[in-house]
Amino acid sequence: MEKRFIQYITFLSISILLTACGANVSSNQNEEEANNGSEQAAQQSSSQEKQENGEGTKISINGLADHYHTGDTVELSASSENTVDSLQWIWYSKENKESEWKVIPGQKTKDFIGEATIDGLKVQATLVDEKDQVYAESEPITILIDDHHGHDESSQQIYEGYFEDEQVENRELTDFEGQWQSVFPYLQSGDLDEVFKHKEEDGDMTAEEYKEYYTIGYETSVDQISIVGNQVTFYEGEKEYAGTYENDGYEILNYEKGNRGVRFVYKLVEGSEEAPKYLQFSDHNIFPEESFHFHLYWGDDRDQLLEEMDNWPTYYPSDLDADGLVRDMLAH
Repeated sequence: MEKRFIQYITFLSISILLTACGANVSSNQNEEEANNGSEQAAQQSSSQEKQENGEGTKISINGLADHYHTGDTVELSASSENTVDSLQWIWYSKENKESEWKVIPGQKTKDFIGEATIDGLKVQATLVDEKDQVYAESEPITILIDDHHGHDESSQQIYEGYFEDEQVENRELTDFEGQWQSVFPYLQSGDLDEVFKHKEEDGDMTAEEYKEYYTIGYETSVDQISIVGNQVTFYEGEKEYAGTYENDGYEILNYEKGNRGVRFVYKLVEGSEEAPKYLQFSDHNIFPEESFHFHLYWGDDRDQLLEEMDNWPTYYPSDLDADGLVRDMLAH
């Protein structure tokens, strides 16, 4: 009897303990569900608030050129993922790290038109509400100005071919390093007609005559060139060939018009059978400086190449489109 009583008491205690545990588990589950519900509600509220405040709205700026020349027109256009009629565009600029962001006067649409005057100028497009509170903003972009040969009198004289022998310094092939494209296809397609019309305004030939002159000068079957270190690769359609070149000095040439030029010469040391034995670069620079376009002469006879004055295939960076090429040519 006593034994059964003890068993009953033990069973009753276990039942009470299990019931309590179950209640506690149920309570914890309910509490967890409540917390999850609150968290989800908070997330939804936060997401809604961010959407209302424009957070997460992406603004992109299009139309930025690789670089500009002093005085070039800068044309940009901003676009937003979400269109809100009550919002207004405002453009900001910042001149340097120490300066503050300032509103650019007169720029109150998605389209920006300005003048390239400050190298490294940062520009940002924003959308604001009626209280001038920022709804969304773009990442800053940077306007780069590179006048290549400069605008000072000395640089301009050198570019035009007036300099002294002692000003000339030897240059390494790395000055011409990069990926380059021929401008000849752009001439053939008519993209450069604007350039020839511009030359007609101050020149001594008509636009048609300039085009004929440059057609002879630019003509080439090598439409792409890659220069990495001392390795030069030529591309003619589907065909390519390469060579390794070493410095072979420079030559100063005197032209009939009274100005002068410098050919920087490089000699083949190893490479494909098709690779020319000599390369001669002319880019209007006369001392070490990174090149931004060049005229290239190539062949197997060094001296004979120096006599070539009519055909000078010309190359610009491969990432420039037709508009970029025209803009650069008009600047010079």
